[in-house]
Amino acid sequence: MDSLERFLNFAEQSPTAFHAVENFREMLEKAGYRELKEKDPWIVDEGGKYYVTRNGSAIIAFAIPGSGFSSFRIAAAHSDSPTFKLKPHFEENSEKAYLRLNVEKYGGMIMSTWLDRPLSIAGRLVVREGDGIGTRLVNLDRDAVLIPNMPIHFNREVNDGYKWNPQVDLLPLYGQDGDEGKLMAELAEAAGVRQEDVAAHDLFLYSRQPGSIWGAEDAFFSCGRIDDLECAWGCMKAMTVSEAREHIHVCAVFDNEEVGSRSRQGADSDFLYNTLTRAGFALGASDGEIRAAMADSFMVSADNAHALHPNHPEKFDRQNRVYMNRGVVIKHNANQKYTTDAVSDAVFTLVCEKAEVPVQHFSNRSDLAGGSTLGNLSNAHVAMDTVDIGLAQLAMHSACETAGTKDLDYLVRAMEAFWSE
Repeated sequence: MDSLERFLNFAEQSPTAFHAVENFREMLEKAGYRELKEKDPWIVDEGGKYYVTRNGSAIIAFAIPGSGFSSFRIAAAHSDSPTFKLKPHFEENSEKAYLRLNVEKYGGMIMSTWLDRPLSIAGRLVVREGDGIGTRLVNLDRDAVLIPNMPIHFNREVNDGYKWNPQVDLLPLYGQDGDEGKLMAELAEAAGVRQEDVAAHDLFLYSRQPGSIWGAEDAFFSCGRIDDLECAWGCMKAMTVSEAREHIHVCAVFDNEEVGSRSRQGADSDFLYNTLTRAGFALGASDGEIRAAMADSFMVSADNAHALHPNHPEKFDRQNRVYMNRGVVIKHNANQKYTTDAVSDAVFTLVCEKAEVPVQHFSNRSDLAGGSTLGNLSNAHVAMDTVDIGLAQLAMHSACETAGTKDLDYLVRAMEAFWSE
């Protein structure tokens, strides 16, 4: 439960991918990791611990053994979650009565869960600094906007499968006629900069609903962004308490998984490959030695899984259902939406057995399309045995998701074993 309480605090303090990475940076610094910059030459030492960020929204940490290395042991997760992003020009006066914000969807959220819920705004501001620019994290950290529903009297179809139009139905209300300019002034003040110095922004809506532990014997917890901050935090936690011996330990948290990972900070980029090769070269390894180490490496792609829904069991494969509080989930898909094969399945199952962590296996119904995750995209750049895992949860991509209170500890124990066995 101690891990869960720490995670809930982390999730509350990580309303965007930028904030999550900043919090991971602080976690790593406390554990003795030192920052490297992509633009600088790398000098690394045997026994050293390092991390590198990209775009402020993705981070890769690695720990080097004390004498040589034979391979890499990698965990990968992601920092982003479905939400709404403010457009460059976001103020819109409606009927000379309301000030709305012009937003667009980011990722595949359950849109109805965002309505009639007080929301806040967070992200980063790009500000002028002399002849250059700098970035500032910002978080209003107050109930600032709300997306109001139509009354059922004017929308009789709302309970019959209503189709939401994001440009019409999902624009949040911020103020009234005459409140133009106040939001950016408030954001600049929250970031500690002058409004006139703000040159650009990446701003997102988020729910401030605090995390809650609930149910019989506190079996469940709920909060926003469980997918995939739970796996990202669990892997990073295990990383910081593990000591590298024969292998270089790596924990990568990518951005933009929810929109396909095709960005310079996503899993479908050169970020991981560059980090592994630069670390190897800095240790004096040749190109051939680094490639051989990659071929002998193993990756855990950690992104949450769908627990059996209590009201819709018919949506799940009868022989391959998974449940909250019953352990780590290994995910399978014949069409390579997940990269697990018999070898990686067996390897990770044995790791979990040694850690006394229960294992479950998930596969979708054959007549329903499922999602995908990080492993297959990362493997296109750094090919190695990979297993896709996750923790079982309900309401994935809702503004408020639910998971089991026991499973985070299972993940941490499994990843500690992965890096120590």
